[in-house]
Amino acid sequence: MPAGDLAVLVEIDEEIGPALSQRLRALEALASREIAGITETVPSFRALLVYYDPRLVSYPQLCAAIAERLPRASAAVLPATRLIELPCCYRDPELGFDLDQVAARLGLSVHELIRLQTSVDYLVYFIGFAPGQPYLTGMPERLAIARLETPRTKTPQGSVGIGGTQCCVYSVESPGGFWVLGRTPVKLYDPQASEPVLLRPGDCLRFVEIERREYDRIAAAVAARAYRVRIA
Repeated sequence: MPAGDLAVLVEIDEEIGPALSQRLRALEALASREIAGITETVPSFRALLVYYDPRLVSYPQLCAAIAERLPRASAAVLPATRLIELPCCYRDPELGFDLDQVAARLGLSVHELIRLQTSVDYLVYFIGFAPGQPYLTGMPERLAIARLETPRTKTPQGSVGIGGTQCCVYSVESPGGFWVLGRTPVKLYDPQASEPVLLRPGDCLRFVEIERREYDRIAAAVAARAYRVRIA
């Protein structure tokens, strides 16, 4: 369907989940590689927004080209999945300032809360809300918790939080309603870097617990542009 005069919105009527995310990313890859005139693509939970130059491809031509590629949109056309390890300091009240309260609300020890939060690999559905901020899936059901009744007006950059059934990493300081369990010294968004956004749709993200001393060491290395994120 048209989205203004320079974009097409492709919605797929399937259940939101990893399989649909994979199909959307595959369609995005095919369209970007094979269809002339596309200027940008933006995936979401169940849709793909495709911007185009109408001087190079018309709306009917673009719709037909996208529809033609839908049957081929599968994992076979995608690159290998990246696994990214993100260090996170939890057990410092300055950084994980909601940790104790969340543990109490969920009936867990702090140790068990951290173990559960770091025990899974999270899938990056897409980037949105703020520059470089990932929408993640894969959080253990045991950690589901209602979001803050009154969102904060400021949440520090790098904060790792949970709310509802989602995990969140704040890529910039911003308002938000997630309970903050800890903080990563790694920048998910750095406008001065050659690749400003660290994560990509389809990445797997793994949190690794670190102590405050290690957090400070990595933060200093990040500031000096001497830290390299572990990517497999």
